[in-house]
Amino acid sequence: MSTPDIALARSVLFVPGHRPDRFAKALATGADAVVIDLEDAVPPGEKASARAAVLDRPAPPSGVALGVRMNPLPTPEGIADLAALIGAAAPDFLMLPKVEAPEELRIVRRAFARAPRPPHIIALIESAEGLARAGAIAMEEGCAALGFGGVDLSADLGCAVAWEPLLPHRAALVAAAARGGRAVLDVPFLDIADEAGLAEETRRIQALGFTAKLAIHPKQVAPIQAVLTPSAAQVDWAHRIVAAMDAAAGGVCVVDGKMVDLPVLRAAQRVLARAR
Repeated sequence: MSTPDIALARSVLFVPGHRPDRFAKALATGADAVVIDLEDAVPPGEKASARAAVLDRPAPPSGVALGVRMNPLPTPEGIADLAALIGAAAPDFLMLPKVEAPEELRIVRRAFARAPRPPHIIALIESAEGLARAGAIAMEEGCAALGFGGVDLSADLGCAVAWEPLLPHRAALVAAAARGGRAVLDVPFLDIADEAGLAEETRRIQALGFTAKLAIHPKQVAPIQAVLTPSAAQVDWAHRIVAAMDAAAGGVCVVDGKMVDLPVLRAAQRVLARAR
């Protein structure tokens, strides 16, 4: 069975690693990907039991990617997470928190070098240092996506956790991800009860170029995917672009009165890849 491409995910749902009773429920929500969290969601005294639960995780249903968010790699808990995961079947993807250098991804990739199916890596950018090096991190082999850690980043920068103060940093991360041709995931929307606010923020981050949004509750999955799923009109446009470029043998052509070249073709191909 082929592994779902985490880079095509629209929604990525967190589930606490010390609550294995919730793993199967999270996998049944319809989220494109589920990530079992060993970091922020797990109390310090339950890290070891959460790690054991991850090793006994259920198999995901077809089409759903199942990953693990480790503790930060330079910490003892992060090293223990990596050692445990190396000795077991690798998850579909690993989410690395607080990444500040490409070398962190290189260490993980080398650790899984002999795995039959090495995990893809999502690098969470949560500090000024990480943001400054995000372009190089995105270029690192094995990186499937960058993630915007807006809450920790705001603390590092001393700015408010709000749309306007974080806007330039979101845009900077999108540009860094584009440098490596990577997907880019937005920070979770923290007000679980505000569905309208979640939908509006998802529309805003889509307009910026984000490809997915992290979720902290199952009820957030459907609103996120409703926004990030290409519309019928967008899919029709993409099909016509691809057909026109095929007819032009890859050369410049015109569709709907507008010039179409290779960057437009790549945009159309991304639409089709995400159209499910």
